[in-house]
Amino acid sequence: MERALETFSNLRRGIVLAIKQHGPLAIEQLASRLGVTYEAVRQQVRQLVGEGWIARDENLNRDGKPGRPRRAFLLTAEGDHLFAKRYSDLTVEIVDTVATELEPTALKTVLTALTEARVKRWQPAMEGKTLPQRLEALREIYQEDDPYTVVESSEDGTLRLVERNCPFLDVARRRPALCSVTVSTLTRLLGYRVQRDQTFQNGDGCCAFRVLTDQPIDQATTTFTWENA
Repeated sequence: MERALETFSNLRRGIVLAIKQHGPLAIEQLASRLGVTYEAVRQQVRQLVGEGWIARDENLNRDGKPGRPRRAFLLTAEGDHLFAKRYSDLTVEIVDTVATELEPTALKTVLTALTEARVKRWQPAMEGKTLPQRLEALREIYQEDDPYTVVESSEDGTLRLVERNCPFLDVARRRPALCSVTVSTLTRLLGYRVQRDQTFQNGDGCCAFRVLTDQPIDQATTTFTWENA
């Protein structure tokens, strides 16, 4: 989530925090809790709804009285992601558990399956494309219309996919072996060996995947391998 909760005004932040802490709340309830006017809250709620951070919840009568339900507001999935998550900790724990508690080859088996799933998903988009076109298509390997990943082509014919925002950076820094999935996936889909020339882990501020056009591979027999293996 690029827009952090800290960028919100005090009132907007207060509204989101109150809903997060107490569950769906009506405008009058928010105004009472925050010590501001109904109109001030109403204006900010309207903007928060328009931006997708909160949404109306009219299914329940929040005050327990008969009659028309009080119009309350709850966080959307996007709004909930304004609050810190610890997915990376869980991911690292899962990886370490697989590596230590199961048989020695278990982690490679899991990463091989993950690579195969990615290759299967992306292979149709590679059909009929030249190498540069394939690389351009794979700019979206992490997210659609990724503005932080570019294809670089130098005068000597070198092709690189340069990634300046890794959505898995925290995990990748703590367990860089997982980056082997991306390297293996690119190798399989492009038909040439791929290696990282620059890495976030080394403080380069990006990951740069260079296509070794002098090292074609057999896509039918090449499987997952550890990076630099």
